[in-house]
Amino acid sequence: MKFDIVTIFPKIFDSYFKESIIARALKNKRIFIKVWNLRDFSKERHRKVDDRPYGGGPGMVLQVEPIFRALRRISRQKGKTRTILFSPSGKKLNDAVIKRLLKYERLVLICGRYEGVDERVAEKIADEKISVGDYVLAGGEIPAMIMVEAISRFIPGVLGKQESLESVKGSYPVYTRPEIFQPEKGKKWRVPGVLLKGSHKAINEWREKHGMKYGA
Repeated sequence: MKFDIVTIFPKIFDSYFKESIIARALKNKRIFIKVWNLRDFSKERHRKVDDRPYGGGPGMVLQVEPIFRALRRISRQKGKTRTILFSPSGKKLNDAVIKRLLKYERLVLICGRYEGVDERVAEKIADEKISVGDYVLAGGEIPAMIMVEAISRFIPGVLGKQESLESVKGSYPVYTRPEIFQPEKGKKWRVPGVLLKGSHKAINEWREKHGMKYGA
């Protein structure tokens, strides 16, 4: 899977993609990530990529023109591609969306900023809008990181153990040693007894019972 990320803050991704799962996936060439600086596609002397909204209103809006140029450059590359614009009004990111996007060879992720993105990007350039939750963020960079990791986990060879691959609904509470933790005198936090008895059937039933509630 190849990810092309379009942003005005490319350095935001440096630290996150150099650690843990994503770093290993990149090193092992299970995924490929290219971060594009939107300002490189501006015709303005000062590399400006935003302007005031028509009709008035607060903040600035990312312009359609530099985004169009960026996507035209990216589209020269091969592979079955899906272009996504992150937006609070988009479809909610969930397991079903992630598994659908796995069918593509390349995902182009457009990160908005400021007051928003010229709506012509959603209408004419992006294939769909996606939201990571019912809240507003300063930009699409964190959603892009979320999507890259959520999708990468399903790519063979990315995770160390295939059993670590769980859907949200399949997750359940987990515990480790010590069996009893005493945060202060008179208080004891215990591991559920069923997990200590060694009955795989009972443990699986407990996990199934609590997994749906935990992952809801």
